[in-house]
Amino acid sequence: MAPAGAKKGILERLDAGEVVIGDGGFVFALEKRGYVKAGPWTPEAAAEHPEAVRQLHREFLRAGSNVMQTFTFYASDDKLVNRGNTQRFTGQQINEAACDLAREVANEGDALVAGGVSQTPSYLSCKSEDDVKAIFKKQMDVFIQKNVDFLIAEYFEHVEEAEWAVQVLKSSGKPVAATMCIGPDGDLNGVSPGDCAVRLVKAGAQIVGINCHFDPETCVKAVKMMKAGVEKAGLKAHYMCQPLAYHTPDCNRQGFIDLPEFPFGLEPRILSRWDMQKYAREAYNAGIHYIGGCCGFEPYHVRALAEELATERGLLPVGSEKHGSWGSGLEMHTKPWVRARARRDYWETLKPASGRPLCPSMSTPDSWGVTKGHADLMQQKEATSQEQLKVLFDKANKGH
Repeated sequence: MAPAGAKKGILERLDAGEVVIGDGGFVFALEKRGYVKAGPWTPEAAAEHPEAVRQLHREFLRAGSNVMQTFTFYASDDKLVNRGNTQRFTGQQINEAACDLAREVANEGDALVAGGVSQTPSYLSCKSEDDVKAIFKKQMDVFIQKNVDFLIAEYFEHVEEAEWAVQVLKSSGKPVAATMCIGPDGDLNGVSPGDCAVRLVKAGAQIVGINCHFDPETCVKAVKMMKAGVEKAGLKAHYMCQPLAYHTPDCNRQGFIDLPEFPFGLEPRILSRWDMQKYAREAYNAGIHYIGGCCGFEPYHVRALAEELATERGLLPVGSEKHGSWGSGLEMHTKPWVRARARRDYWETLKPASGRPLCPSMSTPDSWGVTKGHADLMQQKEATSQEQLKVLFDKANKGH
């Protein structure tokens, strides 16, 4: 039990059957706000523009988030300098700044701090297990120094690398969560979600699940498969889900990064707040109690999760002060036809139009079909050359 006045830890909350609301997608949100560069997607903003990162943390906290994830996605040294990316700050400085910001805001409410590591260019380039684990350990050392509440290995396309990350994080003695960016088809080597989850639990993860790459419906389905695999193996775990805020019914195994709209034309696919309430309910009914979001998730999306599960959680988020349940705030609108929309059955059954008469409802993914070990995925410190780009352009134009 936590001492009087202390916050309950992540496992204590989940063991008690509580719902834990995660946060949203910092990388995409801050890219749209002008603080992250699309392409490298690295989190130097934690050191360069702490005020922007702090504000986004606060908005997610106000929306109901119980976890402030450190903005350390892709903050490994090899990723920070991949393909000509240059930094004014070291990886350690970025990780330390991110931890301080997350803790500062978490202390403003009932939130925990989670330190996160992600997949590495070194693994894609077939570096050794020791080399890859050393990268994770360097990040973890900062998290231990800053005394985060628990650790997350997130955004892994290959279960082998995720296992290595969990094994390193487990050595900290802190609770460990592990999420893979896979769908029902499994990881990029074809390992099923159920088998991935079993391997992660055996590696030491107490919480397993899915994040990114797919929409909520797909991710919940994949987590259900994980849960079935873990239970069949006679193991125990808690489950989490942090999907995209984009509809992805047309995605293949690689997820939304194969869509031609990625990353600058995804807006027509954004889920509404009502879609998010449906996701929260479906996840909860599936036995998933850590429910959050990833790329595309804004604070209003997280607020929708918290509002849908307000009865189960015993409270509404502070942000609901400015949001009427199921559109009830529209009762105060000046126009009568808008006041007529102040009801659940209107918003729950609405089929939103895109306003794009010549656009298709779905796309054809690129489907290059390459993964770890393929020459196209070998990473480099040097900037991508014009010659290298020409090869890629030609390949794309010829349909690979």
